[in-house]
Amino acid sequence: MLQNEYLKRVYEEVQRRDSHEPEFLQAVLEVFESLELVVDKHPEWEKSGLIERFVEPERVVEFRVPWVDDNGNTRVNRGYRVQYNSAIGPYKGGLRFHPSVNLSVIKFLGFEQILKNSLTTLPMGGGKGGSDFDPKGKSDGEVMRFCQSFMTELYRHIGQFTDTPAGDIGVGAREIGYMFGQYKRIVDRFDGGVLTGKGLTFGGSLARTQATGYGLCYFAAEALKHLKGESYEGKTVVVSGSGNVAQYAAEKCTQLGGKVVAMSDSQGYIYDPNGIDLKKLFDIKQRRRARISVYADEVPGSEYHEGCRNIWNVKCDIAMPCASQNEMDAEGAKALIANGCIAVFEGANMPLTPEAIALVQGNGLLYSPGKASNAGGVATSGLEMSQNSIRMSWSFEEVDEKLQGIMKNIYKACYDASVECGRPGDLMVGANVAGFLKVAEAMMAQGVV
Repeated sequence: MLQNEYLKRVYEEVQRRDSHEPEFLQAVLEVFESLELVVDKHPEWEKSGLIERFVEPERVVEFRVPWVDDNGNTRVNRGYRVQYNSAIGPYKGGLRFHPSVNLSVIKFLGFEQILKNSLTTLPMGGGKGGSDFDPKGKSDGEVMRFCQSFMTELYRHIGQFTDTPAGDIGVGAREIGYMFGQYKRIVDRFDGGVLTGKGLTFGGSLARTQATGYGLCYFAAEALKHLKGESYEGKTVVVSGSGNVAQYAAEKCTQLGGKVVAMSDSQGYIYDPNGIDLKKLFDIKQRRRARISVYADEVPGSEYHEGCRNIWNVKCDIAMPCASQNEMDAEGAKALIANGCIAVFEGANMPLTPEAIALVQGNGLLYSPGKASNAGGVATSGLEMSQNSIRMSWSFEEVDEKLQGIMKNIYKACYDASVECGRPGDLMVGANVAGFLKVAEAMMAQGVV
């Protein structure tokens, strides 16, 4: 529990106001527990109400999204955009289309995004948005009509110097394309930097698709080398999820010498002792948009198991949770520990419960929070914005090289901050403190706004 009176008072107020938002409260408490190590050195924060302002979004937009399905029926979903903090740059953060989306989820993601964007060193504030719309099982026409309706409201709240959304769960190149087309149609301008994750023919960046997964592995490789004297070479790896982040984390992990033996979707997981056939996986998920169970039907020697949470029972050296929030609980963490896992690197946002984090860290496993290790996606979105601004395109190799440099710098910032806090190697403390201090300095400089 919190010991610092200032942080405790602010958190109690957050609990009172937002008691119905569990994911948001979880994210705030995790950050506050890290800030206890530095808050006493900055009495000016309390005087200016800095923490109170930090936890309160600058703006929350909620709106209805009516659309017509292929049968001519009118459907209505909820849309959200939380513009959380613009102290160091325009709001930046993805749009998530998933039935689990609600205000608590969007606020927790936006709150995490502030620190994640700060760690990249790029001038981007924090924001997040989305809808409880589920693109799974919908036709291209239905997805297009939903995206156009969603953007018809969202367009008035965004802009390349105001708020620049990107993709997230349920929002890939198809959805970004439909939304950008509608935005362009409404404003009558080609503002390339207003959305990132665009197609390559209209302002997208090479390596953006791979960036979150690749960046996760670059961060992990740096942490393994520096803190464990290890590498991916010869390691058995479990990657949860099978979306964009998981796919390219598995690809880069394999390129670095690891063997990915298990992946999952929302229904269950596959186990392939020979290593996941990525060509087959990409075909199933990217071309056919099918369930991961199809892999076991088509690849001899592989197995499918119901229940995605059970993936952590698979023996591995390195675990990379890349699916969704709170996907690994205490039981999952205990299974990893019992099987001799040495490291957990988060590819999703807040995929470990607080109990799982305590077990992982308490048993000496190397652990990195998503706000640090999955920041490669938003970092490359920042690079896409830069290319749009200068009206140039960089090669895949150029972007990838910049991404590697950014992830190495993020690791260094986290490690250095952990040392300064007296907790060397605690990358969660390091990420929270390093990300926060930059934002706090900017907020103090700009006055009470």
